Amino acid sequence: MNVALAKTETGHALSDAFAVARDRLPGAGKVAEARQQAFEAYERVGLPHRRIEDWKYTDLRALMREVLPLAAPPDAAALKRAAAALKLHAIAGVRRLVLVDGVFAPGLSEAGNLEKGLGIRTLRDVLGAGDARLQAQLLGPENTDSMVALNSAMMTDGIVIEVADGAALTQPLHIIHIASGGTPAAMFTRSLFVLGNAASATLVESYIAAEGAKVYQVHDSLIVSIGDSARLDHVRLIEDGREAFNISSSQVTLGAKAHFNTFGLTSGSSVSRYQATMAFDGEGSRVETNGVNLLNGRQHADTTLFLDHAVPNCSSREIFRAVVDDRGHSVFQGRIIVRPDAQKTDAKMMTRALLLSDEAEADNKPELEIFADDVTCGHGATTGALDESLLFYLRARGLSEKEAQALLIQAFVGEAIESIASDSLRELAISAAQRWLAARG
Repeated sequence: MNVALAKTETGHALSDAFAVARDRLPGAGKVAEARQQAFEAYERVGLPHRRIEDWKYTDLRALMREVLPLAAPPDAAALKRAAAALKLHAIAGVRRLVLVDGVFAPGLSEAGNLEKGLGIRTLRDVLGAGDARLQAQLLGPENTDSMVALNSAMMTDGIVIEVADGAALTQPLHIIHIASGGTPAAMFTRSLFVLGNAASATLVESYIAAEGAKVYQVHDSLIVSIGDSARLDHVRLIEDGREAFNISSSQVTLGAKAHFNTFGLTSGSSVSRYQATMAFDGEGSRVETNGVNLLNGRQHADTTLFLDHAVPNCSSREIFRAVVDDRGHSVFQGRIIVRPDAQKTDAKMMTRALLLSDEAEADNKPELEIFADDVTCGHGATTGALDESLLFYLRARGLSEKEAQALLIQAFVGEAIESIASDSLRELAISAAQRWLAARG
């Protein structure tokens, strides 16, 4: 039986918005054709819903309902609000690369006087210049996921970073996404990070809101290529406004003997989803991925990870922690696939959730698919409340109930945060967690 799906008013509105936006989106020729194909792929599915297995816990048709119109380029007032927000989230010793309402802001960024072996360009410049090599990587993600397809169609700007073979960057790179406020709108960004062989770098991503920014949507995508014997440390901090939506995707490819250490903390946004695919393309590589959700109110945060062990002698570790208060909802989906040729794989995954109220919810879904016979793999998941005996012990020593809870929560998330290699960035994550704890009633 053939079923024809009628386009809804929301679908018509997005089609019209895409038609209007095409003139201001960078890239012509093959880029424009790829955009059109991606948008058609999105239209065939629309917003993901619970009947799609990977999205069963994050039904965007119910949670988000529609895609907002494309944000206008930031004017002087928007940039001023963004600059004020930037001061509150400044990190010492990093190179700032700022996107305001989805557009690169050179006046707020530090894109000059680059270290040897470092190249930085904007997505808009790369797509407009016709650089076939970089365009192939930027347009590489498949459009099987409708939100990735929508990002491919609507991407407006982003950062393209290349680190030459053998270069060891001494200064972390900090990509900051700022929503300036104004009318409700959507931002579509895509960045590319190419790390050469035997190179090393640290990348930080922050998502923040200027004062007055409330209802907005972030649609971000990051593509990472890590060369042979290279190392990338990666930290993501989502501190968006409490009415915002953040849908982010990452695609990471590792060469031989590469090392990828990534950490993510979500304490902002009304609804967020981070979905990442990490593919092992060379033997002897290692991935360490750690994350923390700190949620309260009616916040919904989804972390979905797919680790693809396709070659032998690689290892991966996943540690995820969720602390959920009020009527918050945390989702963790971790899938590890070990393909037939991936002998000697060592892969482990552990997720734990701490529920602070009777109405809090945590859905943990660890999965292993093993098609090789000489592997060491395991996974586990737990959900529970704070230990009453430990609370009593701490309160008996003079701590208030809130102070005792905060101490236990810090210990609970500490294992994931300790994975951050940089002392200053680890302190940054700890500070974000402490701000969340201090704001609890």
